[in-house]
Amino acid sequence: MAQYISRKIEATILEAIKYFPVIIVTGPRQAGKSTMIQHLFPSFVQHSLEDYDLRSIAQSDPKRFLQPAEKGLVIDEVQNVPELLSYIQGIVDREPERRYVLSGSANFTLLHAVKQSLAGRAFVVDLLPLSLDEVVGPQAPTSTNQLLFSGLYPSVVTGQRPARFMYPAYVRTYLERDVQELINAKNLMQFSTFLKLCAGRIGQIFNASQVATEVGVSVNTIKQWLSILETSYVIFRLQPYFKNTTKRLVKSPKIYFCDTGLACHLLGIDSADELESHSMRGALFENLIVTEALKHRFNQAKTNNLCFYRDSNHNEIDLLIEEKNGLKGIEVKSSMTYHASFEKALKKMETLVSEPVTGKAVVYDGDFENEAGEIKIVNFRHLPRVL
Repeated sequence: MAQYISRKIEATILEAIKYFPVIIVTGPRQAGKSTMIQHLFPSFVQHSLEDYDLRSIAQSDPKRFLQPAEKGLVIDEVQNVPELLSYIQGIVDREPERRYVLSGSANFTLLHAVKQSLAGRAFVVDLLPLSLDEVVGPQAPTSTNQLLFSGLYPSVVTGQRPARFMYPAYVRTYLERDVQELINAKNLMQFSTFLKLCAGRIGQIFNASQVATEVGVSVNTIKQWLSILETSYVIFRLQPYFKNTTKRLVKSPKIYFCDTGLACHLLGIDSADELESHSMRGALFENLIVTEALKHRFNQAKTNNLCFYRDSNHNEIDLLIEEKNGLKGIEVKSSMTYHASFEKALKKMETLVSEPVTGKAVVYDGDFENEAGEIKIVNFRHLPRVL
């Protein structure tokens, strides 16, 4: 049995369940939602609606299905029977001491149902694959290339499934189980092409018209598919900073994958060694850092506050973090050697954005670090220090 890896969000969940009758954990398939919930609530009755028989009972007799044991009830993949949420609302309104922990991997479907039925009664958290500061000791990847290639899904990190087996199976399962329910089956091959094209555009401004031409479908179809990937936690869109109305800023988002291991598979990268000279290495490294910043937010049960800066004068800052009192800027470089040129855009940041600047940092792959200056310099494995 694989060793359990503690998650940063655990303390927040245990605190929240004192005040909310329903905890909802969303996130991609295989991110460790069920494992974490079972670890936190071992005395709760556990049900998975992936089980056809249980799903049939939940649909035909929801009141009986929702009668929990004394401690509480866990329902995995609850989006398969969204009508349960209305019944849960009635139960917790009558009996506020009842506790339900729900999980699911279809963000839009689940959260729409929550807003309809459980507003004010549910505490929602997003659980992405493991963050770097959750993977310590012998399980931590030994090299940057291996980290990018293997990704941070728990089953890969713990050695249950090597990356070369995990990600091909993940894509096939995802296409068969999730996407086929949302798109016309005849478009599956085109959708597969679309997935690979997205991987080739990591860290780039996403041009839906260009992708539509390459895939051979309409722009509206591309936009729909992009939303499906995002609500299924395969990719996420990093929005541009646009509050400064005196400059002509890019309005289209960049796209990143929620895990670099999956992206490597879609790019046809077969080993960590291939990354050493691969043209996408820098983009994948940037993907890793941006995703880690997103996990840092989600692991505190906070919403996404990330964006990027790019203007028509070719000024660009890879990552902006919006805070209450201003903006923090982070430049990402995959190089192991530090160059003063890495600081170029950050030095001009006050003239580029309209909010106060609260911090600046360069995050890269080298050993030299300096956190004393105006622009902090850190190795990417110490990213939380500058978030």
